[in-house]
Amino acid sequence: MNFAKFIVNDSISILESLRKIDINKKGFLIVVDQHLHVLGTLTDGDIRRAFICGKAVEANINSVYTRTFKKLTIHDSIGTATDLFKNEAINFLPILDDENKLVNVITKKQVHALLLQDIHADLLYDFEKLDENIVDYEIFQRPWGFYKTTVMNDYFQSKVINVNSGSQLSLQSHDYREEHWIVAHGSGIVQLEQSFIEVHCGSSIFIPKGCKHRITNTDDKESLIITEVQIGNYFGEDDIHRYEDIYGRV
Repeated sequence: MNFAKFIVNDSISILESLRKIDINKKGFLIVVDQHLHVLGTLTDGDIRRAFICGKAVEANINSVYTRTFKKLTIHDSIGTATDLFKNEAINFLPILDDENKLVNVITKKQVHALLLQDIHADLLYDFEKLDENIVDYEIFQRPWGFYKTTVMNDYFQSKVINVNSGSQLSLQSHDYREEHWIVAHGSGIVQLEQSFIEVHCGSSIFIPKGCKHRITNTDDKESLIITEVQIGNYFGEDDIHRYEDIYGRV
């Protein structure tokens, strides 16, 4: 791994360290000596607290960085990292060898990305090549409400779907995925081909590949909230064949 953007020596100024943090976009640096022995860590929070205490930007980081820090060794596992990251104050962990030298760095988001994509790795894995954006799926607005993807990897995707009161998804089918719905809140009617099924909190629906389906929120006040798990070999939004749609999207 290329540590250049993460490491500094203890002789640089606060201003220099801020510039480096701004470049790496991670919010932290690891302080090392010339042999890569780890001396401590420096975060943007450490710098903020230093300013509050009256430190100048020209001051040396020697009196600012944290010498007592959480770390992993090459003998630990991803499971150990997961346990440590349960502490909300820990967002990254240096990984050290038996001589206290830096050999890798892992962040909380990278652990989440590993787990969500079911990637099996040890602590020498190149975590920088992970797509951390998988952890931060946005909420996507639709005419009927919104959905948020919670997990997506090569073999399944999960979503939370919120259907506004009186709203309805299009009548649609999919070629490459089956869907499993569980109603978490509200009530409505699910259409599967020519069948209509009333659903409420706790109802579960299986939608095979190729099956025409849609759901309608029949409540005039409450949202209808569904958890959806898609299983298949492709999960793109272009795998939607629409047959009827009250919002004119056919």
